[in-house]
Amino acid sequence: MKSRLDPYLALVVAVAQVVVGQGAAWGQRFTRAPLDPYSYALLLVGPAMILVRRRYPISSTLVTLVATALFVVGGYPYGPIFLSPGIMLFWLVVIGRRKAAWIMAGSLLVFFEGYAWAVGNRDLFHALGITTFMLLLMVMAELVRILRERRAERVRAEEEEARRQASEERLTMAQELHDVLAHNISLIHVQASTALHLIDEHPEQARSALATIKTASKEVLGEMRSVLSVLREGAPRSPTSGLDHLDGLIERSGLDVTLKRMGSRPLTPQIERAAFRIVQESLTNVTRHAPGARVTVKLAYGEAELTVTITDTGGTAPGTLSEEGSGNGIPGMRERAVALGGTLVAGPIEDGFEVEARLPLPEENE
Repeated sequence: MKSRLDPYLALVVAVAQVVVGQGAAWGQRFTRAPLDPYSYALLLVGPAMILVRRRYPISSTLVTLVATALFVVGGYPYGPIFLSPGIMLFWLVVIGRRKAAWIMAGSLLVFFEGYAWAVGNRDLFHALGITTFMLLLMVMAELVRILRERRAERVRAEEEEARRQASEERLTMAQELHDVLAHNISLIHVQASTALHLIDEHPEQARSALATIKTASKEVLGEMRSVLSVLREGAPRSPTSGLDHLDGLIERSGLDVTLKRMGSRPLTPQIERAAFRIVQESLTNVTRHAPGARVTVKLAYGEAELTVTITDTGGTAPGTLSEEGSGNGIPGMRERAVALGGTLVAGPIEDGFEVEARLPLPEENE
């Protein structure tokens, strides 16, 4: 219940207690005292306290209970006067003031039972009825409180999960940007160095290197837009690079690469992206540390896993960027594999280097 509804609730309760109270007074005209200005004032105390209950929860409830007790002690007719204390006690439990609510409810119950005994109403069923009503009211309030707390906890859990997913999305995006930039900037650097070396004596070869730079720069801009588009609310998500882009990646790398595919089957986007980035990072490392090497990229589609193997024969010239690497290439590839439940092993073999990643695949019928 929102605070802006309190004036309407107070008005409804006031009308009910005054109007229905008059009917109760006529029905009990031979056993209880008629209503007078003092009793009408007491009938309006509860509705007035509803207006200030959010600022003074304990005090407003206590004043309502005292007004109710004075009304009963004054001999005025039973009836809707009990509506206000019921609402106040119920609300006090729901907002978490349970101890105070139960103490005041117990005190009010003792007062009702004591008053009934004092005026000669010692019927056991009457006493049990009052007790049952009070307990039912408080138990219902506790149930509502529990439901509200569970709903609030569920909302908090959903918000926490949303924050966690957003954090993971940012980490993934940072990793994607690292891989895209590392590969393409390394390629641009190498081709620029080649172009500068050949521009005087072999301008046609320099032209080819510059064309590769143009293609690589366009590619990096396109992929950066794709990754960064998730930052714009409502921006369409372009599919990130997958294994169907391997041919273009190999062509742009400027390396002597042989691609072997052993089998074929549909893959999840996560596995597609991880496999592509592992190949991309491996080719980047070859460009940096082993220029002139022949590279073999092998994709083996098994029943339970995809094996990605990148093998090079060792460089024929000093690495242009061998001293400028970030040192995160192999750890980054391993993190991608482990995140999918796979493994990655990288190390020297004979005169070259090999990277082998094993990525588990879901059942084909899933």
